[in-house]
Amino acid sequence: EKMLKRVYGTAWHDKKALKAHLDRIEEAKKRDHRLLGKQLDLFSFHDEGPGFAFLHPKGMIIWNAIIDFWRSVHQRYGYDEIKTPIMLKEDLWHKSGHWENYKENMYFTTVDEITYAIKPMNCPGGMLIYGMKPHSYRDLPVRAAEIGLVHRHELSGVLSGLFRVRAFHQDDAHIFMTPHQIESEILGVLRLSERIYSTFGLGFHLELSTRPDKSIGTDQQWETATEGLRAALEIYGKAYRINEGDGAFYGPKIDAHIRDALGRTWQCGTIQLDMALPERFNLSYIDKDNKKHRPLMIHRVIYGSVERFFGILIEHFAGRFPLWMAPIQAEILAINDDLVPYANDVKMKLETAGLRTEVDSRTESLNKKVREAQLNNIPLILTVGSKEKENGTLSVRTLDGNVRYGITFENFFQRVLQHVDERSLDLDIFPAS
Repeated sequence: EKMLKRVYGTAWHDKKALKAHLDRIEEAKKRDHRLLGKQLDLFSFHDEGPGFAFLHPKGMIIWNAIIDFWRSVHQRYGYDEIKTPIMLKEDLWHKSGHWENYKENMYFTTVDEITYAIKPMNCPGGMLIYGMKPHSYRDLPVRAAEIGLVHRHELSGVLSGLFRVRAFHQDDAHIFMTPHQIESEILGVLRLSERIYSTFGLGFHLELSTRPDKSIGTDQQWETATEGLRAALEIYGKAYRINEGDGAFYGPKIDAHIRDALGRTWQCGTIQLDMALPERFNLSYIDKDNKKHRPLMIHRVIYGSVERFFGILIEHFAGRFPLWMAPIQAEILAINDDLVPYANDVKMKLETAGLRTEVDSRTESLNKKVREAQLNNIPLILTVGSKEKENGTLSVRTLDGNVRYGITFENFFQRVLQHVDERSLDLDIFPAS
């Protein structure tokens, strides 16, 4: 019997294009988040928990920066944050449809002879909160957001660093609304998405997926929902692609594919009109006619899996995080041992201003300390010698390799705190005047 082998190949117009392709492959290897995560002491995986990420202190600083930014943007866009349990009774998952459609990917346990499932998705908990009390059309839209911990049983062969794990946090939000609010709410999510992605320097393109052959809901519901998404996209004004028949069985959707520094695309954001869960959970609101009506619901994520988004950012920035995200924002190097006390005084000033700072007081050469700080991608390397102590100034080396001498503390704090506050991506914090 003959053995068959599959051979892959690529074709390019010229050697220049081929070289660019090969260079991208090599650069991607250098940026591998699994490699950088270990080098920069951000996270780890252990045999005791395959597919479950352990975030280290430096990784948690970046994680919290990602989450804090998410919270600040959602607050400005009128969302309320909720939190739902990670373990809920079996009956709920039958009601939501997950038991029927997703059971093989779920984890279960028994408590007091009752079967519970560890949630693979946040949606059912959000439905329970909305359904707790009556709602008027005047209350809508209701925007409920959650950074929820979910667990999904993935086969060991598909696990891949932070990109594919068995436990992760998903930045879900559920927006309950009336039919005439579809357009404005979708537009709001698109603008929120752009606000978040652009802050990280990520471009993106959009795809609209329409009704598949098998679906629930009436023709009128699908027409209203699809036209609402399409109208919002037209007003938003960004080019988009249409995937006919590629929507979910319960509603049309918009997918956001982000583009990183290497030009690679990643499907992260989804804006999904869901006509199934409000029906399954018998959700309602009282309209102007004083009768109960079923709300329409948007289910959306921006990051998707926060762990996966973290991994994407590690590779996007090649581990050289902008100042506002960096685990250590400034490292202070004393020229000699006699200046270590002064370096510690500088550290106190910086920490009082809210900056994450360390002093390297090892008895190593200054050049070695600078080199190691650069390898650790420290955004600000501050050198203090007798001249700096006497003049009350700093010598500042930034990630772009520039060195500025004679920086006053006033100028330092003004520039640095502005960069942090604006979440700037610019590595040259002290441009030449």
